[in-house]
Amino acid sequence: MDMSSDTTPCDPFTTISPEYSTTTRLDHLRSTAYSYLDAQSHTYLDYTGSGLCSSFQLAAHEARLASTLYGNPHSVNPTSEAATIAVEQTRKRILKHFNADPEEYAVVFTPNATGAARLVGEGYQYKRGGRLVLSADNHNSVNGLREFAKRKGAKVEYVGISGADMRIKEQDVITKLPTRRAGVIGKVRQAVTAPAKGCFGHLSCAPASGGRIALPMSEKRPYHQHHQQTGKTEERETGGGEEEEGERKRRNGLFAYPAQSNFTGVRHPLHWVPLAQSRGYDVLLDAAAYLPTSRLDLSWDIKPEFIIVSWYKLFGYPTGVGSLIVKRSALAKLGRPWFSGGTVKAVTVGVKWHQLSDRLEEAFEDGTVNFLSIPEVAVGLDWLDSKDKAPPPCSSSSSSFSPGPGSVDSTNSDGERNGVGGMEILDTRVRCLTGYFLERLKNLRHSDGRPMVEIYGPTDTKMRGGCVAFNLFDARGQYVDERLVAFESAAAGISLRTGCFCNPGAGEAAFGLDVWASFSKLPISRLWRMWRGQGRDKEMSLEELHRVLGLPIAGGIRVSFGVASNERDVERFFEFVEKTYRDRVTGKEELPDRKGC
Repeated sequence: MDMSSDTTPCDPFTTISPEYSTTTRLDHLRSTAYSYLDAQSHTYLDYTGSGLCSSFQLAAHEARLASTLYGNPHSVNPTSEAATIAVEQTRKRILKHFNADPEEYAVVFTPNATGAARLVGEGYQYKRGGRLVLSADNHNSVNGLREFAKRKGAKVEYVGISGADMRIKEQDVITKLPTRRAGVIGKVRQAVTAPAKGCFGHLSCAPASGGRIALPMSEKRPYHQHHQQTGKTEERETGGGEEEEGERKRRNGLFAYPAQSNFTGVRHPLHWVPLAQSRGYDVLLDAAAYLPTSRLDLSWDIKPEFIIVSWYKLFGYPTGVGSLIVKRSALAKLGRPWFSGGTVKAVTVGVKWHQLSDRLEEAFEDGTVNFLSIPEVAVGLDWLDSKDKAPPPCSSSSSSFSPGPGSVDSTNSDGERNGVGGMEILDTRVRCLTGYFLERLKNLRHSDGRPMVEIYGPTDTKMRGGCVAFNLFDARGQYVDERLVAFESAAAGISLRTGCFCNPGAGEAAFGLDVWASFSKLPISRLWRMWRGQGRDKEMSLEELHRVLGLPIAGGIRVSFGVASNERDVERFFEFVEKTYRDRVTGKEELPDRKGC
């Protein structure tokens, strides 16, 4: 449930407000499970980039590997069965965290959220005239879906960002999610325009395709069609009744947006999920920035078809493990452009034939899953959810995950409670620190009264998460180059994020860019090479891009809070900023070239 919409912001001028004082449990964790921060005199302010791993998680991992043998799960020997059990129980633990019905949702393990998005992008089946609708505020891993969509002949649309708080208007979302045209006029218009568009885009039209892009058979065949000869599919794949068939026919395309912006921290309304579905669209919800401090409950009316997540964002470890949490009915309709080890039931070479695994999840998990790291997701979720004291790792007291013996006691010798204590306490801590940080940021001034900061996005805690994007001004009112801030903050023992945060749409809105107008000033020959060229003909250096766009600065600074954050972290940041940049005139000399954004 979206906690940000029904909680009262903290008193921003009080370091420890009455509400903040309810989170003191996390101060104990800072001095124990995350004691390495203070031992290294380090201020960590990049929780949107990655969560931090607790000492308890590391001890649990060591104990599990010391007590149980695991092997490749694609077998039936004892080590293989141990790995299979651990992986399957972790799937159950993930669904429990989302309060999701295992009959309705499945968990597909991927390397990260990007890998989960790719599964959707390469397998989604667009109907004729289908659309991919993206919010301009999206991570590049979601923006990349447009390349798959364009190859399949789908129309790609963006919903723009509006206003100083960099939100997206709901009416703009509705406008970009049109329902299919009804009646004779709509059908005639569709019949006339669709073939012409196909010819223009590809310079030729094959009569057999009716002007549509000819897709490889592997991309045109949804998962359930691989089993039509044998009929061995799950119940949801073999028809699902007239209601599911009706839903299948009315799909207009895919709508993809983040529950929380990784740039500004804006929390976009979760009710856009049923809104888009009511207009005939499947929904991909990027939850990577949202889940580290909030819970997504799939037991009520917010039920996206696709949810993508990287687990290290929540609790730091393991890296290299993400998930696609997906409706089984939606997963069954995804195509697979290839097959690999682990995804197939049978393959022949003499005849080029294959059949994907009867089990939905396995058909989308290429090769051998990360069976040594996947169980640590369950440990991490237990760590976040523990209410009184953290259960021993592998204990079944808080989840069904029990991969083997070798548990460790998660309490200290003095009996102090361990574990985060639930997402609610974490949400409160992060929201309070974010509000306090924003107020301090807005009040930063040079000695002559000039502001030191430009904030991108909301300047209060209403409907926002725990990351804040901004830039600094020097004593002349010029931007402080974010590369300079990166180097000088690192030297001060502060980890924060600089750059464009892999979110170009939010960056364009933050800097007030009209990219189309800027690019239109380029020579036609240059534009043609960029759009239609190959290799280096398509390339544009970052320096040239910055000149074309007229950027005053090419990136920003982002600070974000998480499980081990406290008010001292905020104080250390402002001590650094005031000491380093107040009344200072900065330059760009001796800064390295930007390598990418």
